[in-house]
Amino acid sequence: MPTYQYKCSLCGYEFEEFQSMKEEALQQCPECQRIGLRRLIGGGAGMIFKGSGFYLTDYKGGKKDSGTMSDK
Repeated sequence: MPTYQYKCSLCGYEFEEFQSMKEEALQQCPECQRIGLRRLIGGGAGMIFKGSGFYLTDYKGGKKDSGTMSDK
């Protein structure tokens, strides 16, 4: 489920909301309680690698033959 960013056009309050893509956009501002929210267009989120050394855990086994032309 994506995180959407909203901004109230009346009071200027900005926040993020985690909601399903099927849900309708929010309309009521949680800060001023008036109808004036608009969903902002975002660039999306990049991949986030958590932990240390994901290369060490993603690949099984040891070194593999590189298969370069100079080897043949």
